[in-house]
Amino acid sequence: MASFVIEGGHKLHGDIYPQGAKNEALQIICATLLTGEPVTVENVPDILDVNNLIQLLRDMGVKVSKDGIDKYTFQADNVDLKYLESDEFVTKCSKLRGSIMLVGPLVSRFGKAIVSKPGGDKIGRRRLDTHFLGIEALGAKFLYKEDRKVYEITAEQLEGKYMLLDEASVTGTANIVMAATLAKGKTIIYNAACEPYLQQLCKMLNRMGAKISGIASNLLTIEGVESLQGTTHRILPDMIEVGSFIGMAAMTGSELTIKDVCYDQLGIIPDSFRRLGITVEQNKDDIIIPAHESYQIESFLDGSIMTIADAPWPGLTPDLLSVMLVVATQANGSVLIHQKMFESRLFFVDKLIDMGAQIILCDPHRAVVIGHNHRLQLKGGNMTSPDIRAGIALLIAAMSANGISRIHNIEQIDRGYQNIEGRLNAIGARITRI
Repeated sequence: MASFVIEGGHKLHGDIYPQGAKNEALQIICATLLTGEPVTVENVPDILDVNNLIQLLRDMGVKVSKDGIDKYTFQADNVDLKYLESDEFVTKCSKLRGSIMLVGPLVSRFGKAIVSKPGGDKIGRRRLDTHFLGIEALGAKFLYKEDRKVYEITAEQLEGKYMLLDEASVTGTANIVMAATLAKGKTIIYNAACEPYLQQLCKMLNRMGAKISGIASNLLTIEGVESLQGTTHRILPDMIEVGSFIGMAAMTGSELTIKDVCYDQLGIIPDSFRRLGITVEQNKDDIIIPAHESYQIESFLDGSIMTIADAPWPGLTPDLLSVMLVVATQANGSVLIHQKMFESRLFFVDKLIDMGAQIILCDPHRAVVIGHNHRLQLKGGNMTSPDIRAGIALLIAAMSANGISRIHNIEQIDRGYQNIEGRLNAIGARITRI
């Protein structure tokens, strides 16, 4: 198990480029199974979750070529369907949450899929009902095998149907959309997720020959087609990493330029940081964070305490609440962080309290942060990363802290952040991997 040793208190300076979006990459790579023709994907992040999914496709018989530092071509013209029944495949799926999005493409194109209950972050209950109910509504049959703890999914021919999703699940919507592209007839999905990464998936599928309308709304219509062809696709910058860098600059009092962020795709993220008192300047497609001696948390118009809460897009992504919570520990003022979607993501705050932060954990979903206004610096600590987003939040806290910190289980951070210590050290951080 690897660890980071962080020497806190160093300012950052210069430019940093966000990696390709992890969540988009997982959807796009799964979608390459929908055609036997080559699909080229650019700006693929070099991170553990994505690399594991690419290797899983190789094991399935997909031809994968690396055409550049972040460019891959996938061709699924000879998929080994027998491998899908192997224990090795089931074991690998169980360790990779993104593997659940293999179900839609496999059932739609090949009429069968086998998947174990996938792994991922330990951040509370993440149910699969939306995936399964949606694909089942298209005509697939699900059978749970207790002895192997796997789901066997079969379908002779999927058929389009109207459905109202029980939740606007991003991966659930993506799975259903991919299944519906080759289904017979029309599929209408209401209460669909509409995140930029889901929009990217739909646009790519349309370039491949799919007929999807309503993109960027919560009402998608998919006219099934007989087959899809190859295409080229470029993944967006990772909005979670952009937000992480904004928080990192503010916490360390650094002036930082975040380059090529696709600003128009960031939604409410810049304004959410502005509510914490952080100056976020747009310069064309870059974000400039000036050095902050302090930042003042806003109040609501009636004077009540500011609340930062997650919500389905175009609301604030839950993946940034951990970062915003850490940033608030050094703000001037107080804020209520309300994590609505996952019940265990706030449990890492005990590590911040040990570092000197003033936080009241109200329940599994809510925490009140009382900012220090830089009057009291966090002190270095010894901690373990419980998930990707808490991991980067703890790294930000350690970079701003007084003294040496150690973060263990950094494989969790590696799942979502590409060469993070190398890129941060290049702009002034002091992080050592051991």
